[in-house]
Amino acid sequence: MRILLVEDDRMIGESLQKGLAHNGYAIDWVRDAESAELGLSAHSYDLMLLDIGLPGKNGIVLLKELRQKKFTLPVLMLTARDSVTDKVVGLDAGADDYLVKPFDLGELEARIRALIRRHNGRSEPLMVAGNISLNPSTREISVGDCKALLSTREYVLMEALMARPGAVLSTSQLEDRLYGWRDEVESNTIAVHVYQLRKKLGKRCIMNVRGTGYKIGEA
Repeated sequence: MRILLVEDDRMIGESLQKGLAHNGYAIDWVRDAESAELGLSAHSYDLMLLDIGLPGKNGIVLLKELRQKKFTLPVLMLTARDSVTDKVVGLDAGADDYLVKPFDLGELEARIRALIRRHNGRSEPLMVAGNISLNPSTREISVGDCKALLSTREYVLMEALMARPGAVLSTSQLEDRLYGWRDEVESNTIAVHVYQLRKKLGKRCIMNVRGTGYKIGEA
């Protein structure tokens, strides 16, 4: 999952980038509205974490402009303002959720998962494709009667494929889901992850469409 973090506070930004990246999210961190707009024009994101108190154009103004331009990605606002009025303003501007600083990283991740479920039209926490079931909160995958825990990268790759069952994702699309713009990516990294997943789940769990990419299969 690729997330755009818009936060001007260096300490908070570094902490969130490190914590979320450690848990498997691809994080692109910017510190002002202009950089956020540039990032959104150049990359595809699953979600945006947006601070209200940005220098220059604040988060509320930025979000209103993005919604007017028909940007539909989920937005979770981060702010130190906890009054009801501030929350109403943020939600009316187009935010999907609102989290007051300071907050626990675990709660932030739970809210991220909930927003992604809602955005993808799912109410159940489990992702299901054929006889494969993936639990995003525990990263446990079930294939028939067998269960296994996935590594961080394995989980992100399976999540990307299971979010679009039947669709073929190219290597570059999968790299975008696994890595931020500052990460170094080796040329065969996706193939290595697919190989490891097939060892755990069976050769048919991920299908290779020659010359195109990968799609979820049947284990």
